[in-house]
Amino acid sequence: MDPKTVKAQIKQYIAENLLFAEAFPHADDASFLGEGIVDSVGVMELVAFVNTQFGVTVEPQEITPENFDSVQRLGDFIARKSAAPAPVALTPSAG
Repeated sequence: MDPKTVKAQIKQYIAENLLFAEAFPHADDASFLGEGIVDSVGVMELVAFVNTQFGVTVEPQEITPENFDSVQRLGDFIARKSAAPAPVALTPSAG
């Protein structure tokens, strides 16, 4: 996944669905919560967006400012999760 494309998709989603604007007018490292860009409900909408758009499962303990408080941090989180190997389902042996 191209990091620039991921960040562009994040910015477009936030602009259209949370800011109701045509463009995202903030720097990639602008704090969503600190600058009032996204509120707590918006963070939950971002979690759903990340899951749907990028196929990334977000665990409750991963919903932190370190992962969800800027375009840069969210893009980095998606990159880490996308690069991580998928968990392997264990099946009982028929032995």
